[in-house]
Amino acid sequence: MKNKHMGMTRRDLLKSAAALAAPSIVPASVLGREGRAAPSERIVMGGIGIGQRGIHNLRVSLRWGDVQVVAVSDPRQENREQAKEAVDKQYGNKDCQAHIDFREMLARDDMDAVMIATGDRWHAIASILAMKAGKDVYCEKPGSMSIAEGRALADVERRYGRVYQAGTQRRSHEPFVFVIQLARTGRLGKVHTLGAYASAGLPLHRLLPPEPEPPRDALDWDLFLGPAPWRPYNRGYLNWGGHYDLSAGGAGTGSHTFDMCQFANDSEHTGPVEYGLPDRETGGALVARYANGVKMVGGIGRSFPVSFGIRIEGSEGWAECSDDQAPTFHPKSLGGERERIIRDFETQSGRPLDHWRNFLDCVKSRRPAAAHAEEAHRALTICHIANICVQLRRSLKWDPVKEEFVGDEEANRMRSRPMRAPWQV
Repeated sequence: MKNKHMGMTRRDLLKSAAALAAPSIVPASVLGREGRAAPSERIVMGGIGIGQRGIHNLRVSLRWGDVQVVAVSDPRQENREQAKEAVDKQYGNKDCQAHIDFREMLARDDMDAVMIATGDRWHAIASILAMKAGKDVYCEKPGSMSIAEGRALADVERRYGRVYQAGTQRRSHEPFVFVIQLARTGRLGKVHTLGAYASAGLPLHRLLPPEPEPPRDALDWDLFLGPAPWRPYNRGYLNWGGHYDLSAGGAGTGSHTFDMCQFANDSEHTGPVEYGLPDRETGGALVARYANGVKMVGGIGRSFPVSFGIRIEGSEGWAECSDDQAPTFHPKSLGGERERIIRDFETQSGRPLDHWRNFLDCVKSRRPAAAHAEEAHRALTICHIANICVQLRRSLKWDPVKEEFVGDEEANRMRSRPMRAPWQV
């Protein structure tokens, strides 16, 4: 009888576990003498965009014994060198390859997945190219620069059967999960208001004076800009978050919190249908309403949880949480249920409260990740619409099924952004 694995590569064998639920902890039986998984069990990874956030993510992935990082890529020399040094130190060798252009890394046929932590303008394009190249993707937020990019990203994930995990880590952080589950399990009664930390306004369309461009080995300026409109080099652009053409815009901070509001409202595959300008009574940067009547208010100020927090109000109670604030809630009796709520969530979801571990498990099991591309796109659409509201200075109505503005062609033209050739989605 022909061996059913004949002709299959190690990578094929790794991914043939699609019908099996992946363990949340790497079994000791597959770990070698140094605490690393046997070669046949390892997920071979590369890193794209390895600045401050990227090197953090790489170090997180290196903690897991079933991950083998083999390559890194960044247009900036200092980032490449720092990342290669960290990887080589972990493995005690000099084997990690460093690339200027991430497309060279994607051409490798021995890699299972990539971590992407570039600037906003690259998130969707790099993710799409990676998935088309057969790689699974862990990508930092915000995952797109426009509604059109987000839709293309979700479509590619589905069409190519890849695993995509958005870096919305709070979705897997126990304090936030507890607050969200208070709403999802009905303990707050009928939810009527969602509050989210999100900044208002947009970065400026400003050009900085030209400076001498560094050598390509030090900084590939053309690749750094990518799909963004061309402008002469200025070191100030390296802090890309303050420039509209290089970032997802001010409301992009909502990618941290709108996602959790969507989760709490059981609306991960849809979104609000009405968007308004700032509400003077609440000081909100955004006021949106869902078809079921739930109101979502996003902003920064005394009426909002600070530091990427959320607040959920229902007919029988409320709860809130932020990076700097442990969960607070009413009635106080809800605190006694915290352990059981978290235990039930882990059992029902079948995933650990560790965002990276969930991604790695899904690479093996082929299950959708906790923050897959469709859900990430729906949450980020709220951010993009908030930006469009600010730009047009008017309220908007949105059809989440057709993904278009109702009776507003000017707004519909803003669902996408122009891209500099040859980049496209």
